[in-house]
Amino acid sequence: MKYILTICVSLMLCANASGVSKIDTALQKKILLMFRQDQKWRIESDKINNGKSSAYDEATINKNMAKTDSLNMMEAKLIIKKHGYPGYNLVDTSGSNAFWAIIQHCDDDVAFQQQALTLMSREIKRHNANGEDYALLQDRVLVNQGHKQLYGTQVRIDLKTHHAKPFPIQDSLQVDKRRKAVGLIPLQDYLKIFEPKQ
Repeated sequence: MKYILTICVSLMLCANASGVSKIDTALQKKILLMFRQDQKWRIESDKINNGKSSAYDEATINKNMAKTDSLNMMEAKLIIKKHGYPGYNLVDTSGSNAFWAIIQHCDDDVAFQQQALTLMSREIKRHNANGEDYALLQDRVLVNQGHKQLYGTQVRIDLKTHHAKPFPIQDSLQVDKRRKAVGLIPLQDYLKIFEPKQ
């Protein structure tokens, strides 16, 4: 399932969570290169969607985005098979967050997204991955499986009102409590991010 939602990832350079493990710099560089390709076509798509000029037409962008996602997914599967979910202690914060973004865009294989989510949950318990990223991936998997999401992170734009609206949420009265627990801003503030610029 394709969403109007575009995930923008801010990769911050933070200290290594474990402080003792040796970073696999070759793997980190590979993941960051995959992430740059992932974002290249999404940035071009955003330009067109926001009425800005792009060096590419929409068909070329969509074709290259699909190709990149497919290649990244194949590579991500190999990484998962060899290393499990790459946490901070393996690829530092930048690499781990970039890997999460790649998994987010593996919508053509929800079973693989679920596998990555399960492995990521182990790293979350060890404080070796990002809790906000985990919440976003959990919602993505739930929505892709046809279930209600937990945190309200997966949204669509109402074509009539042009306002952002979350896909259905489990126990929606408690959503902000759950969001706060993983470091997410309140839902209404989050939805404003997707509102058309005035």
